[in-house]
Amino acid sequence: MKVLVYGASTNPSRYAYIATELLLLHGHDVYLVGIKKGEVLGLPIQQEQPVLPEIDTVTLYVGPSNQVGLMDYLTALSPRRVIFNPGTENPELAKALQENGILVEEACTLVLLHTGQF
Repeated sequence: MKVLVYGASTNPSRYAYIATELLLLHGHDVYLVGIKKGEVLGLPIQQEQPVLPEIDTVTLYVGPSNQVGLMDYLTALSPRRVIFNPGTENPELAKALQENGILVEEACTLVLLHTGQF
């Protein structure tokens, strides 16, 4: 499954980093988008909002104040679902995504992976 970690970080103590590591361990194809350049476990962090084909799941690690303009990007990617991790919840964005046929989950990617629910 192709997964986009939006809000990727090179800091190993950040949840986005840990999620990337677990996603890779579970055999997913992982793409990273973040503010700062760098790599996580050999994967480049892309800046801006790159066109990425066939993304199944976007897992968000940016708070609502950093989600401006995200709706257009997410609808262009047309993922099956978007996971709002704790602290990223945004009812307006969630509603707009649902209206565009995108499944929305308020959940923790780490918990979903550890419990086999991802």
